[in-house]
Amino acid sequence: MPDSTSPLPSSDTRPHAVVIGSGFGGLAAAVRLGAKGYRVTVLEKLDKPGGRAYTYHRDGFTFDAGPTIITAPYLLEELWTLAGKTFSDHIDLRPINPFYQIRFDDGKVFTYSGDHAAMRAEVAKFNPDDVAGFERYLARSEETYDIAFTALADIPFHSFGFMLKCFPEMIRLDGHRTVLGVVRQYLKDPYLRVVFSFHPLLIGGNPMTTTAYYCLIAHLERSLGVHYTIGGTGALVRGLVDLIEGQGGSVRTETEVARIEVEDGKAVGVTLADGQMVPAEIVVSNADSAFTYAKLLGHRPRKRWSDGKLGRTKYSMSLFVWYFGTNKRFEDVYHHVMLLGPRYEGLLEDIFINKKLTEDFSLYLHRPTASDPSLAPDGCDAFYVLSPVPHLGSGTDWTVEAERYRARVQKRLEETVLPGLGAHIVTSHVLTPLDFQDRLNSLNGAAFSVEPRLFQSAWFRPHNRSEEVRNLYLVGAGTHPGAGVPGVLSSAKVMDRLVPPATVPLEHPASERTQDALNL
Repeated sequence: MPDSTSPLPSSDTRPHAVVIGSGFGGLAAAVRLGAKGYRVTVLEKLDKPGGRAYTYHRDGFTFDAGPTIITAPYLLEELWTLAGKTFSDHIDLRPINPFYQIRFDDGKVFTYSGDHAAMRAEVAKFNPDDVAGFERYLARSEETYDIAFTALADIPFHSFGFMLKCFPEMIRLDGHRTVLGVVRQYLKDPYLRVVFSFHPLLIGGNPMTTTAYYCLIAHLERSLGVHYTIGGTGALVRGLVDLIEGQGGSVRTETEVARIEVEDGKAVGVTLADGQMVPAEIVVSNADSAFTYAKLLGHRPRKRWSDGKLGRTKYSMSLFVWYFGTNKRFEDVYHHVMLLGPRYEGLLEDIFINKKLTEDFSLYLHRPTASDPSLAPDGCDAFYVLSPVPHLGSGTDWTVEAERYRARVQKRLEETVLPGLGAHIVTSHVLTPLDFQDRLNSLNGAAFSVEPRLFQSAWFRPHNRSEEVRNLYLVGAGTHPGAGVPGVLSSAKVMDRLVPPATVPLEHPASERTQDALNL
């Protein structure tokens, strides 16, 4: 992956913007800042860009560490357009249909797709009496999407007055209810209630507590489709880095930020872990919002996001992820498969409320080589299996539990869709909540930052323009509108609305001092 170390011309006096972290939110922010006239430096702690969208290369296999689907391609297309390029010339994005296969513990399978007639038939297969409720639920999802996503996802929620103006619509759309609560209004069959309420888990939410606004995901998928990037999600990361470099910006890996520097209440740059000061006119943090305030701004008093406030905030669950490659192809396994355990609501309660690691679990199995054989050697398959687990507030010692848990997951896969798996594994890597804490700087090892509850949404989330420090902006899962690829890309759009255009020449050109500090 690129590590931009070549010097920029000394005559480059554009205002300097530093972006902390190179997840999708940070990379999208960098492209947008570059389009506004800033010289951008992205600083990444890890050895490659991507953040949660990091890519592992092992023994000839390629594994996307995090996101596996793209559901709102237009948000990416906008970035290429801003950089003066055409998305389709650089990225091979292909629709996946059906979207998922959902396999219940008793072996029943629901095939979830974008084909309306096929979906009606699937619903009728489980309960013909629920077809009419399914139709009404889709209409409800579309209405919610039109307001909560199309109209508000990229609008700043910095004014409580603006929040109050939106309140009537929020009540009308049952924002005070939960996703599962709304689904129950339309569907009676217990299997179908699971099928149409699990989506909040994709963004770190508990369907039993996540605000009903997230019912919009059903329409988002149906209207915009579910897509896969040939070459894996890492191809998108590489493409975004190319855009940034093409704008004259740079992405520096293995460069950890230790703190955000503040003078007279204004962010003036960052100090790196090695002690170097990097001046900047604008600082954008794509780090976890809690980490940004508790660690990067931990040296100064904070009014709203104090340590106490951060401690009272509810955080998402974490994830156990096992990446493995096999020396045979399992042709009967679909690209996206949900393998559900024997419990639904009870398991959610144990993960989110009780914070208890249980014997039973549900799994998401990703087989990208079903669509893109290039990610594995000839005749082989690459897999990624994910299990939602409690964050580190559970007290689980993952240094002890990781292998035990992996073995249980393998056994479950062998009993269901991958018979004989153990004899064919040729490479393996595990990610636990400790990795989210230590590698990705996520408080409590939460995989999706702040949990998307009603009073942790919109105005109640950490704002995209910091409430604590001027010239500091936040993007990513922990700010508005929330987690998931569409969410974090939208957070960069919000930031774009807030950051003023660059002014050249500068009165106080931090660019020159930055050039010396980083040898750019």
